[in-house]
Amino acid sequence: MIAKSVRFLILRGGAIGDFIVTLPAIAALRERWPSAYIELIGYPHVALLAREGKLVDHVDSLDKAGIARFFSHNPAFPDEQVAHIRSFDLVLSYLHDPEGMVRNNLLLAGAKQVLYGSPIVNGTDHAVDHLIQPLESLAIYARGRHPQLSVPSDPRWGQVLAEWGQRTALIHPGSGSPSKNWPIDRFIELARRLRERGQVQPVFLFGEADREIEQKIARDLPDYPRFHSLSLLEVAGLMRACGLYVGNDSGISHLAAALGLPVVALFGPSSAVRWAPRGEKVTLLQAPDGAIASLSLDQVWEAVIAAA
Repeated sequence: MIAKSVRFLILRGGAIGDFIVTLPAIAALRERWPSAYIELIGYPHVALLAREGKLVDHVDSLDKAGIARFFSHNPAFPDEQVAHIRSFDLVLSYLHDPEGMVRNNLLLAGAKQVLYGSPIVNGTDHAVDHLIQPLESLAIYARGRHPQLSVPSDPRWGQVLAEWGQRTALIHPGSGSPSKNWPIDRFIELARRLRERGQVQPVFLFGEADREIEQKIARDLPDYPRFHSLSLLEVAGLMRACGLYVGNDSGISHLAAALGLPVVALFGPSSAVRWAPRGEKVTLLQAPDGAIASLSLDQVWEAVIAAA
């Protein structure tokens, strides 16, 4: 039984997309207990999105040495760590724990109640529904939700984009895997068509893994605006100033959908049933044969114009 004035601890690793699809579960806890204290232990560069969105009160790092103890046989917990774990009414763990070692060690450290949600998404459930399922033991039934994130606006981006005097289409041509990337030459032609049509200014966004893609676009489209090396909070602020997003199967596409942008998401080998970005304005194009290159330029163009 959880009291009115409660404290929750959430443990969540994973990449950007993994974290974004966990937001509905965190939001459901916040909605049920609005005055609760919610602490999130994860990767801060991603998890800080939840704090900025006021879904959690505090963020700490999974990389701290103390977390490693929960993955150890016969761990010795210092008094301050025991006191910390005991201070929570419930621990919700999304750490990979197939043998229950983390759960058992949390209980050993004094956790009052531990809920486990496997981070491995299989079957026919969407990742959002899979991750929210553990909360059903708390009588929280919230399947079918989509991630929603509100972050403070950053006037800087509005001023930068206003200089172009047009609605901005943010294009992210990368992802975590080359097999998920729509051919770069088609992204280039898509951007050219958008500029020639007018009304929409194409802008490119690159991550750390997109160096070769960025170099190609810099050569072929040298006068097209490009952004790179931004923190996720900066990316979120940039997105809030844009009117449209186009990208591959990536965590950045999930972020755009969670922020409420019109999104055109291109999927190749991944299961869209489990991993498509969820949102009210998401258009999904799934390659029927799993090869993302089979999505034609005209198919994507038509979807982008409809979304714009």
